[in-house]
Amino acid sequence: MAQETRRVFLLSPAHSGGRRAAMLVRPEAEFELARRVREGGASLGEVFAFLSGLYFRGKLAYARKFARGPEGAAGTLIITSNQGLVPAETIIDAGQLRAFSEVPIDLAERRYREPLCSAAEALDAACGPGAEIVLLGSVATEKYCGCLLPTFGERLLFPADFVGRGDMSRGGLMLRAAAAGEELSYIPVLGALRHGTRPPKLAPKNAQSGAPAPAGKTLRASVPPRAKGS
Repeated sequence: MAQETRRVFLLSPAHSGGRRAAMLVRPEAEFELARRVREGGASLGEVFAFLSGLYFRGKLAYARKFARGPEGAAGTLIITSNQGLVPAETIIDAGQLRAFSEVPIDLAERRYREPLCSAAEALDAACGPGAEIVLLGSVATEKYCGCLLPTFGERLLFPADFVGRGDMSRGGLMLRAAAAGEELSYIPVLGALRHGTRPPKLAPKNAQSGAPAPAGKTLRASVPPRAKGS
């Protein structure tokens, strides 16, 4: 029986310096996730899902569904501003969340660039030459690809259906694909058309389908809007 191709997903980060991040680290905040962040008991994945909403929820659900990482290693990694690639299940605290907000995601920023490039090289060594690395994030700029392409080359892929879609549409697309167990098609970042005509909106879900509801529907109106993803 042929061995399945290793497939690791790299998720672009949520904005860590906005109003929702401030809510999580506020000493008087009493909601459950804020308490766990203060106590160092929340995972990076769930924190970024709170900060970003539908887009990150979709990326996280999709990656967890389809990742096939190297033996003994995570298949769902999140790009961070100062720690390179971090497994989605890594527990973080308020201090780490504040630290993320202090480093810009910019290739000119050494504190961002060097950890990410080093983490990419370590991942490449762990996965071996046959693994596929799928970026769930923007390929329209060099802020991620500038570090990842030199290491992974044509093995750095992204979903073809991302071209032309906005964050909300990408998030919804990935939630549906994860719920249906239907993996998207990938194309190499290298040489790809990274910009394109916006595709038609996703068709409304069948109310009886059981698909997950859009993020934010259960939040109270007083909760500030989520920041856009990357």
